[in-house]
Amino acid sequence: MTDEIHKGLAGVVVDTTAISKVNPDTNSLLYRGYPVQELAATQPFEAVAHLLWHGELPTEEQLAEFEEFERSLRPLDERTLALLETIPVSAHPMDIVRTVVSQLGTFDDTLHRPGGWTDRELDLGRAVYLFAQLPTIVAAAQRRQRGLDPIPPRDDLDYSRNFLWMTFGEEPDPVVADAFNRSMVLYAEHSFNASTFTARVIASTTSDLYSAVVGAIGALKGPLHGGANEAVMHLFDEIGSAADVVPWLETALAEKRKIMGFGHRVYKHGDSRVPTMRAALETLVEHYDRPDVLDLYTALESEFVERKGIYPNLDYPSGPAYNLMGFDTTIFTPLFVAARITGWTAHILEQQASNALIRPLSQYDGPDERHVA
Repeated sequence: MTDEIHKGLAGVVVDTTAISKVNPDTNSLLYRGYPVQELAATQPFEAVAHLLWHGELPTEEQLAEFEEFERSLRPLDERTLALLETIPVSAHPMDIVRTVVSQLGTFDDTLHRPGGWTDRELDLGRAVYLFAQLPTIVAAAQRRQRGLDPIPPRDDLDYSRNFLWMTFGEEPDPVVADAFNRSMVLYAEHSFNASTFTARVIASTTSDLYSAVVGAIGALKGPLHGGANEAVMHLFDEIGSAADVVPWLETALAEKRKIMGFGHRVYKHGDSRVPTMRAALETLVEHYDRPDVLDLYTALESEFVERKGIYPNLDYPSGPAYNLMGFDTTIFTPLFVAARITGWTAHILEQQASNALIRPLSQYDGPDERHVA
């Protein structure tokens, strides 16, 4: 008799968390109890980051103090700028982000203090540091692959407007900044997903926060996880227009292709984040006068749901939204990193607070014992 195997740990509950959950009664994703759609509609991303790390939304005074600290940490070290110049321009931006975050860990002398690797207060500071640095890194990565020089951050702009400023060199329209802020909030956290679980596994060994984040970035790069938003845009480019959806989909289904942007292991009746992101996409379609994008989006969604009964996930509306904003497709997953750094680091802190080494068992199915002749 053998133990039951749960491939991919499907259905296995490995620990508790107070950071987020999906409420089965309302199908809502909750951050520390707050429905994410309410947070996306009312809160700046900085306030949501504070919520994930500290358990409560900040007061006005706390938010102002946090914003001042975060803005002071935005500029890149000269050594990081030099490192960026050594990375091939052809490298995927996720490889750039992974490499630079690893380098940032080497700058942190506090890691060498006794107990410095897992000191909670130090790790909170490291979380804010990465939160502040990642937009500067991601913006520089896009500009570099376009042959442009990086734009230094500004300390008079909030997180979302500064991110867009550093990427495109102009202050964004409020409609664009609001849509971007909402996307960051929606991507910030999602319980024990693959990259978060990777971060917790690494943290459970009492390794340092930077190492855990680098591992999470590697997990997020895969197209079955964070890379799905890039894949959605490739689908849109391949299909072309709403009029081409039906013949394209029939061929794709006949070839048993995986249609990225649809389905989710947690949500069986549709991703609760999608309506909020679709609404943001609709504002961008109107702002940029691109009804063709929404026509294609709606046509593929309706056809696929009708044929397969599988609903879109967050990557489906975020892909075309980021495309309309002007981001290169290869930058979509680094944007996910910039958002999810909040959730990852919240989970690292939670893992450290009540740690047990994560070490599952496996069932061997190789050859029986044998010996060298």
